[in-house]
Amino acid sequence: MKIELKRKARLLRTQGRSYKEILKEIPVSKSTINAWVKDIELSAAQKEKLYITNKQKNGERLGKLNKKKKEKEKEAISLLAKKEYSEKKNSILFNCGLMLYWAEGDKSTSTEAVKFSNSDPVMIKFMMTWFKDICEVEKNKFRIMLHIHELHNKEFLEKYWSNITGVPLTQFHKTQIKKSTLKFKKKPLYQGTCSIRIFNRNTFRKIMTWQKMFNKLINI
Repeated sequence: MKIELKRKARLLRTQGRSYKEILKEIPVSKSTINAWVKDIELSAAQKEKLYITNKQKNGERLGKLNKKKKEKEKEAISLLAKKEYSEKKNSILFNCGLMLYWAEGDKSTSTEAVKFSNSDPVMIKFMMTWFKDICEVEKNKFRIMLHIHELHNKEFLEKYWSNITGVPLTQFHKTQIKKSTLKFKKKPLYQGTCSIRIFNRNTFRKIMTWQKMFNKLINI
């Protein structure tokens, strides 16, 4: 019986089969398989095929582990956000900021980045307070991107929005300048659009959970 199993194991190995594949067909221990086939030298093509197959399987395994890890992280953040919502739901600052983010904030789950854009300096200043006091975002985590027209003074507006947000120019992304065929500004008071950006998945997930909790409260 064992002689037949050994012959079959050696045949499978010469075909370039892995130990794991051989064990599926032959009910013995891995050490026994190793003893039976260790003298068989695989060809370069067979080795490459086994290497690629193992790499793919390892990639799939790591992918599944990472997916489970992300799901656990999301679940933990969701539970924390629900607890925080219960604590903050009676705060005017909390609810006002949540509504403004609902209206003007980025809700894309593909990037999971917090982005809020507006041209009203008062609103931008308010949202900076909301992000710092309610979302507990540290000052060095903020990034700012400006969208202005060609007619604007770039340096002036960068300093202007830096003062409004309290974010240093070193944390500004490259200002986006839109070309214009006009020779003068239609809206003299328009100072461009300021986009507050926070690249933190957990902050984004908390805001989205708060939004769901609020929608549930008002039956939406």
